[in-house]
Amino acid sequence: MAEHSGKDVLSSDVEIKGSIKFQKELLIDGKVEGEIHSDGVLTIGENADIRGEIKTKSITVYGKVQGNITVGERCELKSRCTLQGDLKAARLVIEEGATFIGKSEVTSSAAGAAGITGASKTQPQPQHTRPEVVRHEEPAKTAAFGTRA
Repeated sequence: MAEHSGKDVLSSDVEIKGSIKFQKELLIDGKVEGEIHSDGVLTIGENADIRGEIKTKSITVYGKVQGNITVGERCELKSRCTLQGDLKAARLVIEEGATFIGKSEVTSSAAGAAGITGASKTQPQPQHTRPEVVRHEEPAKTAAFGTRA
């Protein structure tokens, strides 16, 4: 059997309820309700409507996603896309015009971001620093009571 080298496509007339798993490249331009997990590259097309959690190595979003995204490497939100959910990635690109409603976390390492490749999840602990309050106390000035201007 010949090895498939192109990008797999779920076209705009496809609707899926359930989990999707793939290895290489996938373009989704239809509707998906469920989880998407991969060590590959995912493209969410302009007509796509995704409702569910996404964990993948790399993602480019042109369409609509409602759910959390965790990416091991690069996440790119294109100018007309809509993302409602939290985002965690090693690298994040948001074009002007993209709609993003949620929290984002850009991690320092790709392995720690997605946790999908089995790499160590050890990350440095954040250092919590508090601002130092500096006060220069001056003696109180004597007020003159009972005087009128």
